[in-house]
Amino acid sequence: MSVQPLHKKTDNMPYYEERVDLAAAFRWTVRLNMHEAVANHFSLSVNEDGTKFLINPNQRHFSLIRASDLLLLDANDPETLDRPNAPDETAWGLHGAIHRNCPHARCALHVHSIHATVLASLEDSTLKPIDQNSATFFNRHVVDGNYGGLALEEEGERCSQLLSDPKTQVMIMGNHGVMVIGNSVAEAFNRLYYFERAAETYIKALWTGQPLRILSDEIAEKTARELEEYDDQAGYHFSDLKEILDRDEPDYRL
Repeated sequence: MSVQPLHKKTDNMPYYEERVDLAAAFRWTVRLNMHEAVANHFSLSVNEDGTKFLINPNQRHFSLIRASDLLLLDANDPETLDRPNAPDETAWGLHGAIHRNCPHARCALHVHSIHATVLASLEDSTLKPIDQNSATFFNRHVVDGNYGGLALEEEGERCSQLLSDPKTQVMIMGNHGVMVIGNSVAEAFNRLYYFERAAETYIKALWTGQPLRILSDEIAEKTARELEEYDDQAGYHFSDLKEILDRDEPDYRL
C-alpha cells in the first residue's frame, strides 16, 4: 500500500515546504541520537538576504517538532525576545547573528553530538584528514577556541564572524559542540551527518594509541574538491530520509 503524505494545516502556513524539510531534519537528528533533551537549535532562512528565518520553538523536543511548530523570526527585530512565544535566548543569540551577518548560511544546524563534542573538547580540535569522510572537511572547518559561555547575543555575534568565509562549512565550537551550515536543509543535514561520522572515526582512531595515517594536504584538498563537485548526494539522501518519515511518522508534515 502506498503512503500518502499528510498535507493538512497548509492553507495559511507560510513557507510550507521549507518547514517540512526543517521538521524532517529535527526528526532524523533524534533517530541518529544527535539531539540533547530539549536543547540545541536548527534554523533556515526564507528570504533573499537571509534575515527572515525559521527556527524551533523554545524547549521543544526534536522528536515532536512539526512543520507548523516552527517560529518565523526576523534577525533584525531587536524585540524578538520580548514577544509572546519567544525563542530560546541562545537560539536567538547564535542563529540571529548568523542570519544577520552570514547571508550564505541559509541553513544552520547546531548540536552537541557526542563525537563532534569530544573533538571540540580536545586541546587540538582540528579534524585531521585520515579518511575520505574527514578529508571532506579539509580547509572547510574552523575551530573556535574562545568559548565564552552560553551563546547569548554577544557570544553569538562573535561566533558568527567565524563563519563569514563561505568556504567555511563547519564551526567546531571549542568546549561546546558544532555548528554546520549549508545552502539548504538537505545540504546542511548531509554535512552534519558526515561530520559526526568523520569525528567518530577520528576519535576512535585516537583511542588506539597508534600513529595516524594522515593524508597529505594535496590529496585531502583534492578529495574535498571532488566530493563538492560530485552528484547531488545530499539531495538524494534527504529525499529518502523524508520518504522514510512519510512512512513511519508522517505527522512531521503537519
